[in-house]
Amino acid sequence: MNTPDSIRALLQSEDFGDRLRGINQLRDIDPAIAFELIQIPVADSNVRVRYAAVSQLASLGSQNREAALSLLKVALADIEADVQAAAADSVGALQLTEAYDDLEALYRRTPEWLVSFSVIAALGELGDPRSFDLLKEALNSDAELVKTAAIGSLGELGDVRAVEILTPFANDPDWQVRDRVVQALGRLNTPEARATIETLTHDETEQVAKHAQQVLAA
Repeated sequence: MNTPDSIRALLQSEDFGDRLRGINQLRDIDPAIAFELIQIPVADSNVRVRYAAVSQLASLGSQNREAALSLLKVALADIEADVQAAAADSVGALQLTEAYDDLEALYRRTPEWLVSFSVIAALGELGDPRSFDLLKEALNSDAELVKTAAIGSLGELGDVRAVEILTPFANDPDWQVRDRVVQALGRLNTPEARATIETLTHDETEQVAKHAQQVLAA
């Protein structure tokens, strides 16, 4: 049986495999105690351990949002891209709008598409009005996944100014982009947005056409 003491021993082991096991076992104990213990591996010297711990903050951070915010701000500035991305994911999951400036700064400085993707996806979950301009900028990303994430996040943000800038993407050659446009415009739900979705009910890709039909019927 996993106990706080046995898990703490694993988290403090010299073997990083033990430390990873300890992080996984935190799911088996009281979340409040698990949150106290997760703060040990968040600062681990091993990147895999830090990544696993920061990722788990997405679920445990609600135990103490202020402390989680402090931990994640540090993780957003980690030297490893994987940890930065995990931190952005956790900030989004916890909807820590207080970290908005940190997310924007990370997006500005990172050369890693995975980190950019995680930041842009997190901004949709945050729903912070300040993110509109950054999301608009991300639509011009060279990375298709970042662009697609920006479309989705603009839909989640709910700012109807996005309708005008998203509409041209209804003609994007990538069907996955067009499908994300359907989803985003469906959330915005203005007459102009619905008109664009109507055109996509005739899309050459069956999945896009069906999705557009479902959104209009909802």
